[in-house]
Amino acid sequence: MNPFAQLRQIMSVISRKREELLGPKLSRQTYALGALDKDVQAKLKELRQTDFVRRLWAKDPTLWHTDPIHQKIIRNALGWLHITEQQMHHLPRIKGLAESVRTAGFKHALLLGMGGSSLCPEVFRMTFGVVPGYPELHVLDSTVPAQVRSFEKRVDLAKTLCIVASKSGTTTEPLVFCRYFFERMRQIKGDRAGENFIAITDPGSLLEKLAQEIKFRDILPGVPDIGGRYSALSNFGIVPAAIMGVNVEHLLYRAERIRHSCDSCVPPEDNPGVVLGVVMGELAKQGRDKITFVTSPAIWDLGAWMEQLIAESTGKEGKGIVPVDDEPLGPPEVYGQDRLFAYIRYTAGADVAQDAKVAALEKAGHPVIRIELADLINLGEEFFLWEIATAVAGSLLGINAFDQPNVQESKDYTKNFLDDYKKNGHLPEEEPILTASGVKIYGDATNRQALKGVSTLEDALKAHLARVQAGDYFAVNAYVERTDASHQALQAIRLRVRDRKKVATTLGYGPRFLHSTGQLHKGGPNTGVFIQITSDDAEDLPIPGEPYTFGVLKAAQALGDFFSLTKRNRRTIRVHLGADVNAGLKKLQAAVEKVLG
Repeated sequence: MNPFAQLRQIMSVISRKREELLGPKLSRQTYALGALDKDVQAKLKELRQTDFVRRLWAKDPTLWHTDPIHQKIIRNALGWLHITEQQMHHLPRIKGLAESVRTAGFKHALLLGMGGSSLCPEVFRMTFGVVPGYPELHVLDSTVPAQVRSFEKRVDLAKTLCIVASKSGTTTEPLVFCRYFFERMRQIKGDRAGENFIAITDPGSLLEKLAQEIKFRDILPGVPDIGGRYSALSNFGIVPAAIMGVNVEHLLYRAERIRHSCDSCVPPEDNPGVVLGVVMGELAKQGRDKITFVTSPAIWDLGAWMEQLIAESTGKEGKGIVPVDDEPLGPPEVYGQDRLFAYIRYTAGADVAQDAKVAALEKAGHPVIRIELADLINLGEEFFLWEIATAVAGSLLGINAFDQPNVQESKDYTKNFLDDYKKNGHLPEEEPILTASGVKIYGDATNRQALKGVSTLEDALKAHLARVQAGDYFAVNAYVERTDASHQALQAIRLRVRDRKKVATTLGYGPRFLHSTGQLHKGGPNTGVFIQITSDDAEDLPIPGEPYTFGVLKAAQALGDFFSLTKRNRRTIRVHLGADVNAGLKKLQAAVEKVLG
């Protein structure tokens, strides 16, 4: 073969490889914003004049805040801008670990994390399912005893790799999960229990030291200048994905492609991440501050990741964008004038009913973002796209998009309650406002006043829901096991409120939501009306090395959350069910339906 033929052959191979890695074109974005488009275009022009994109990539903290303390935080929180190219160099190690786990015969991988450490892996699990020949990934991010027990029953522990994920290495939930499952593994494998564990954590953390002491199989580093919710394309997302068999090389190349499309040399009006961020930020300032996700069935869980990213990044200083996930679509007339809809549509798996409903919303004048996802592996693009957009929206709102002060606030209250438990052997218990039908309702002095004189569950709910006004959002915060039955009942409650009150609704399971929408609830605008749902535990579960159980920890987290909300004058009540959660939820659902008709 002559040299020119050899060169052509080499170039052909390179071309095929590039096509294989890059795949279809970038996910296409379109916007139907009506009269609001002029504000978006004006802002994009302004950002070009102020050299916004170049300053973003130069990590200029003044884009977000004038306070020197905030600026120091921001300077150390923008490592995610370059994580895709960095991860390319780490692919051999990551793929090598995944192969060693596969050949060792592990059948399950149980990720023990919370918030930014768990939501991205969950998206991968729910999108790609079980990949033949690789372990099945499970994600545990609940301290509800029944939920912990149900995950343990799903796996064969001896053939399970436990992935303990915590950026700081001090997050309560991953550490107690680690203690519980390490003790269970030690009962099975003795001194070799560490072979079934790996850790993902920042260098020098408490978790890293613990993993070294008890001889974990491997320790993968986090990146210190990447916050948890921006960590999807770092080891916190990529390592679990590789272990479950996702082609992470392709995923990262797709992400790298959108990164270049959002680069410092791309002007704002041609920059997909900046355009999306400007749409979010400008419409929020115009009152369209409830971004509602509509996702194709194949990518239904993506909204949970976006919910955390947006809520925890923007919900502070009395400002914020309220992300609405998993709220089934209704007709245009059930929505107020505060909605922005984001439709992420998987081209090869589109739902024609969704298409028709979104078209009806657009026709009725609601602003709609459309993103066409050409390939499931393009999730890598979506992660980077929405991270850029959220950072841009935060800048437009004038807040630090990279801290989470009120998440720590709730943690501190929880710690205080647990300290009291260690001293007194019980958690504090106030007198209920009302006990009826086996259900107790609690509130602080201000919220008690709003429910003054009620004598039935229906009366209490009627008085509380009467506080929901146009422009508010209604939030259900449930510290119960997520089952099909419980989720169905809670969804029915939020939809009844939406349809009658025409307000946005959210549903979060505790303590998981504390690390996402919890920041927005306390630090964002005082437009939330909350029902916290707690219950007794039919069967509790001890935590090795602690004087309290999972049930006590869960209850303390709920109390800390409630205390933080009431300290900020939020409109909130706590509804406490008995040990039969399903029966209690049925009573609550029936009462809401009776009140709202």
